Amino acid sequence: MKRRTFFIGGGALIAAGAGAMLLRPAEEGAMHSDYFRNLAGALGRAGLNRPTLVIDRQRLVANIAAIRQSVDKAGLPLRVVAKSLPSPKLLDAVLAGMGSDRLMVFSAEMLLQLLPARPQADYLMGKPLPTSEYARVIDTAGKDAVGNVQWLIDTPLRLSEYVAVAKARGVPLNASLEIDVGLHRGGFADPGELAAAVKSAIAANAKISGLMGYDPHVPKMPSPDKAYAATQDAYKNAIGILKAADLDISAITVNGAGSPTFRRHCKGTVANEVSVGSAFVKPGDFDYEDLADLAPSAFIATPVLKASGDQQLPGLEPLSSALHWWDRNTERGFYIHGGHWLAKPASPEGLQYSKLFGRSSNQELLTGSRKIDLKPGDIIFLRPDQSEALFLQFGDIAVFDGEEIAESWPTLPVSA
Repeated sequence: MKRRTFFIGGGALIAAGAGAMLLRPAEEGAMHSDYFRNLAGALGRAGLNRPTLVIDRQRLVANIAAIRQSVDKAGLPLRVVAKSLPSPKLLDAVLAGMGSDRLMVFSAEMLLQLLPARPQADYLMGKPLPTSEYARVIDTAGKDAVGNVQWLIDTPLRLSEYVAVAKARGVPLNASLEIDVGLHRGGFADPGELAAAVKSAIAANAKISGLMGYDPHVPKMPSPDKAYAATQDAYKNAIGILKAADLDISAITVNGAGSPTFRRHCKGTVANEVSVGSAFVKPGDFDYEDLADLAPSAFIATPVLKASGDQQLPGLEPLSSALHWWDRNTERGFYIHGGHWLAKPASPEGLQYSKLFGRSSNQELLTGSRKIDLKPGDIIFLRPDQSEALFLQFGDIAVFDGEEIAESWPTLPVSA
């Protein structure tokens, strides 16, 4: 080999090695902050050394106050989304803090649980239920119990089916028409079809009680402002169709928004109410710029069952050291009680799900660097990606008041 070729080749190898080192994952990790250390201590004193959903009441109250300030300033009533806060006492806290009696419900089962507890509340269904479920609610709850419920209608067929059920049972039908404002998940998109549905409902003596559009796609669009303007145009067109049918818009619910977009509506909207649920507890999927002032107020706490100082790969033990050298965040292994939740590790910082072991709902493995020193019995915290069904997986919710676990809030029965 010529000397020049040798040096060029050697230089290339050095450059390649330097480039590879730049790709090497940085070592991360830190033990619990004071906040999570205090929370872990409170859970230990309460004897909660098992998978537990925790709500920080102080953070929840602060989120309620911030959201109320926004909607009050805009003069927009708020409808609380029950599926995102599926606990009677949690709903009580949010409804009281918001000064609202409006609920959005997404299943017949949850509606049947809430109707006896809040018979005077104003209910709007958040999705169109199968006709048999509509009938089941009437038959189970009774005719008088469903008078304050607006049923979501998304197609002419569902309207005709609901009309038939209402007539057969002798109950009035409050029909809220779902309109497609750009999400394209269903609902009336064609103005002619919407106008025909309105005409058909009036002819059948059904009450057009509202319009509902959902716009969570807006902040994810290349031009959110343009996307939001398009949703407003869709609302305006639908309102125009109702006015053309001589309906009194002031007496009709025009529901819009959701946690990702309610603050856009607060800056200007044709809706006359907004819906919010998840933002009150702010799971990880709701880290939007418009919600930056809100704090995560719900966490999963679970104990470490087993800890390894040198996490080995099954069947590939000789390669474990090389892996740990390359990614120092795989050196330590922590097997937790439970797992495979819709959540991400929150504390200690630097924990990650094992990419090699995969997910597990029994004893999930989280790995970390030697900066994380946990032993069996220590608590790991995860932040839920969403609330909804996840809140129903742990039994009673532990309520942290800043110092101790002060209360236990039962959840609603499991429902889809």
